[in-house]
Amino acid sequence: MQDSKLSRSLPRSIPIINELLRNKTFYMMMLPGLLFIIVMYYLPMIGVVIAFQQFNPFKGIGGSDWIGFTNFKFLFQSDSVLKVTLNTISYNLIFLVTGIGLALVMAILINSIGNRFLAGAYKSILLLPYLLSWVVAEYLLFSFLSMDKGILNQVLTLIGMEPIQWYMESEYWRFILPAAYIWKNVGYFAVIYAAGIAGISSEYYEAAELDGATKFQQALRITIPMLMPITLTLVLLQAGKIFYGAFGDWGLFYNLPMESGVLYSTTDVIDTYIYRSLKQMGDFGMSSAAGLYQSCVGFVLVLVSNAIIRLYDRDSALF
Repeated sequence: MQDSKLSRSLPRSIPIINELLRNKTFYMMMLPGLLFIIVMYYLPMIGVVIAFQQFNPFKGIGGSDWIGFTNFKFLFQSDSVLKVTLNTISYNLIFLVTGIGLALVMAILINSIGNRFLAGAYKSILLLPYLLSWVVAEYLLFSFLSMDKGILNQVLTLIGMEPIQWYMESEYWRFILPAAYIWKNVGYFAVIYAAGIAGISSEYYEAAELDGATKFQQALRITIPMLMPITLTLVLLQAGKIFYGAFGDWGLFYNLPMESGVLYSTTDVIDTYIYRSLKQMGDFGMSSAAGLYQSCVGFVLVLVSNAIIRLYDRDSALF
């Protein structure tokens, strides 16, 4: 009662206060998550200034010397930057197309299963790899690719072929890494699509069956168009991370190749390059410059992707 009186007494020129008072319970529930985002994501942005400094940990941000864009100059003059940038973009484009595309196909196939128990079991099986860390996946992959006792080399030996040194041959990893990403992540996206399919009214499918439409035609004309808003949202979320290894899941590129130097030509991406530069050279400034470079390009890509999607479907755009 007092809140309503206070709300009526406030001038209309400050409607935001009225909104806060009206829905104070919801905003209080939102407060812990909001504080977490501020502390974990926004406060560390103060460290962006390190990219423009010859950073000294003992002097701190306030005492380190300012060197302008020298860190960026050194970064872009490095021979490795072009290679890791091309690797990052090409891999993420492959991940984006194959991950979302296969997840959509999986969700449609699971939805066609009449038995709910089996459908739930298949969802659980597909989702299980997503719950595993890349450290576990590293050992699973090593059990397949080990030179001496790897399953694949044993199979090659049985059929009369020479075993392959998988961790010494870089060309194979252009296929191994996308396969590992699909194995781990396609189930997660498939569950998202399956939830979207569950929200589609069955009347559409019943009408299509009366018109003689096949299952393939129903999927092509009903399911996929109805899931387009989910697809566009996923594309937007991934577009901002296209300059990050595996969309920010850098363990794929760091753990699976087991830091084998001979594989850097095909497995090195911006994230692993930054990590090694900080670990080996201790160059905080250059590492921060590379991270800022990633963030700025990702921000531009989100704006461009959102503008393109807005032209296609205004309601599916983020802003």
